[in-house]
Amino acid sequence: MPPSKRRRESAWKSRKQNQHPHGRISSLHELANEPSPDAQSDRTDA
Repeated sequence: MPPSKRRRESAWKSRKQNQHPHGRISSLHELANEPSPDAQSDRTDA
């Protein structure tokens, strides 16, 4: 494989592996402490 092709494929793989389309989550602890968007605290039918 020529060096230019190897460089191109390496760059493509690194871009694919380092994607964060919705923003990066820094830790699972932070994710667990966030309120869920579908949680309803003020339900009137209960």
